[in-house]
Amino acid sequence: MTANDPFARLPEAATFTVTSPGLRDGGPLPAAQLSSSLPGGKDLSPELYWSGAPEGTRSYAVTVYDPDAPTGSGFWHWAVADIPADVTGLPEGAGDENGSGLPAGAYQLPNDARVAHFLGAAPPAGHGPHRYFIVVHALDVEHLGVDPEATPAYLGFTISGHIVGRAVLTATAETPAA
Repeated sequence: MTANDPFARLPEAATFTVTSPGLRDGGPLPAAQLSSSLPGGKDLSPELYWSGAPEGTRSYAVTVYDPDAPTGSGFWHWAVADIPADVTGLPEGAGDENGSGLPAGAYQLPNDARVAHFLGAAPPAGHGPHRYFIVVHALDVEHLGVDPEATPAYLGFTISGHIVGRAVLTATAETPAA
């Protein structure tokens, strides 16, 4: 893992809490959150619960990002925008191809594989451990106005001026060398 801190150049934000059953901060991703290309992987977005968002929160965005991917820019696995402020969790699998577990009004953007659903972790074999930043962004607007076909990087650029809070859960995954 590199020392790359994906939040180093972003505005400071209040912190709040995000949790996921069966996942501890700094621990390995459960098999269900791995790519279906790996043994046991199911490409299921994690079950998430958050609390303590700052006053003024009018919506949320959720992202899953691997800064350790050997791309020069990391790899976005999932991006969801316009989650209503009264929502405080997402069920496992909410990020399926239809977004069937997302609340009304929320939508998924295409990830770096250009598919608009959660794509499980699949670090290259022998590349070492990768970090997966599961982030709930509390925002000061109800709707971001981001095109549903935009990239997660563009979503990140757009929300940077609207973040009032950030809840982060970091998990790891590694694929052994063949």
